[in-house]
This record gives sequence, C-alpha cells and structure tokens, in this order.
Amino acid sequence: MTFAGATRRRVMVAAAISGGVGMIAKGAWAAAGEGVSHTAEAIHQEPVFPATPARVYEALVDAKQFDKVVQLSGALQSMSLGSQPTAISPQAGGMFTLFGGHIIGRHIELTPNRRIVQAWRVVDWNPGVYSIAKFELSAQGSSTRIVFDHTGFPSGDGEHLAAGWTAHYWEPLGKYLGM
Repeated sequence: MTFAGATRRRVMVAAAISGGVGMIAKGAWAAAGEGVSHTAEAIHQEPVFPATPARVYEALVDAKQFDKVVQLSGALQSMSLGSQPTAISPQAGGMFTLFGGHIIGRHIELTPNRRIVQAWRVVDWNPGVYSIAKFELSAQGSSTRIVFDHTGFPSGDGEHLAAGWTAHYWEPLGKYLGM
C-alpha cells in the first residue's frame, strides 16, 4: 500500500491514530465485494435493482410496499418474529418499525428518490444503541444502484448484519421490483 504525497511523519501519525503500523500493512479497508470491513465494523454494499430511483425509494419508505418486501423475504417466518405490522413514517425524524418489531429506528434524513439515512437498531441490542444505515440511490440507465453503508452497530455483528441486508432487504426487494 502506498501513500502518495504523504510524508513519513504523516504515515506514522496515521498509523498511531489507527492502532499501529501493523493495521496499515494489513489494509485498513475491506476489499470490494467483501461487504464487511474487518478493522472497523462497517458494511458497504452496492445492490442494483431493475427499477427507477423513485420506485426503489417508495418501496423502502412506504409501509405497505415494504411489508410486501418483508413477506417475499420470509423473514417473519424464519426469525419467528412478532406480528407487529410494518410502520414507516414518511418524514425525517419519523419512526419506523420493521420485521414484526424486530428492527426499529428513526429517519434522520429523507431526500426523495436520492437518499435515506436512518438511526437503525435491533430491539435486543443494549438500550440506547443505534447504528446508522445510509442508502444513496442513483440511476444507472433503467436501473437503480443503492450505495449502502451501515456503521455504528455492536462489535461482532457485522457479518450477521451484512448477510441479513442481503437476505432480508436486497434479494426480496429485487423480487418485488421485478414483479
């Protein structure tokens, strides 16, 4: 790994701040496609869907549409979750309840057809622990790419959450949008 334009001192300071030279030598970021950074608990995924950004956005923030996505995922049956209905506020600052009440949070930012930022948590996390889930939508021809980043969740939950995003969001959302 090279640090173009960086002085030796800057590299050493960066190494000291981030936990040592060994961390830099191993690579501080997950390789493309890994889904989970193993040095800092973070998830980065970029699913593409066969629909416009407006349609993808609505499927994620409209409770009736998202409930159909949840049904396609089979999550309620596989996770033995409660029967609490999907509830999604359409405004920034509004609350949401997903997957039978297993996932709750608030919308921090809603920019129609472009961005969703959520304070997101699993109900069995310690009280007051929220992560940040950020969805950036961009058109790619007749499809939409979501640049998704999830940070701030409890240490050790990364791989489980990354798999959950794929199985319970991206795969059923693709089915729903392809209908």
